[in-house]
Amino acid sequence: FRYTHESKSSQIVIPIVSSERREYLPMGFLGPNTKIISSAAAIYDAQLHIFGIISSKIHMCWVKAISGKLDNRIRYLSALCWNTFPFPKISKNQKSILNASVLNILEVRENFSERTLAELYDPDKMPDGLKEAHRLNDLAVEKCYRSTPFINDEERLQYLFSLYEKMIEI
Repeated sequence: FRYTHESKSSQIVIPIVSSERREYLPMGFLGPNTKIISSAAAIYDAQLHIFGIISSKIHMCWVKAISGKLDNRIRYLSALCWNTFPFPKISKNQKSILNASVLNILEVRENFSERTLAELYDPDKMPDGLKEAHRLNDLAVEKCYRSTPFINDEERLQYLFSLYEKMIEI
C-alpha cells in the first residue's frame, strides 16, 4: 500500500480526531521534511494565512456544527470541514494581516516549546499569551467577513450557514 503526498515548502497538520472541549484545533505549521501519518490531515504547500483561518473561532464553530464525530470528539475531515467552509475572497492586505497574526501565534507557542500541542490547547491549561494571540487572530479572521465582530457562536453559525446557502445555489 502506498499513498504519498509531499510538500515543497510547508504543510499544515491537523489532527483528524480532537477533543470537543478545545476552543481551537491543535495544529502544526511545519516545513516540507516532516512526514504526516494517517491520524492527521495535511494541507501541503499551504499559504500562511490559511493557518490563521483554520485556527480561528469561526472555523471551529463550523467544525463543531458539521464535522463527523468519534464518540463526542471532533472528527476533522477536509471534505466536510474545510471544503464546505464559507470564506470570502480576501485582499492582499487582509492576507498580510492574517499572516502577521499567524506569526504571532507561532511565536507565542515557541515560548512554550517544552509543551506538546495537546498540552498547549488543553482548555484548562492554555497559556494566557496564547489565548490572547488567538483572540487577535479571531478578530482578524472575522474582519474578513464583516467590520464588526460576532457576538457569539450562534451568530457566527447563522452567518456561515447563510453564506453556505449562497455557495450551493445553482
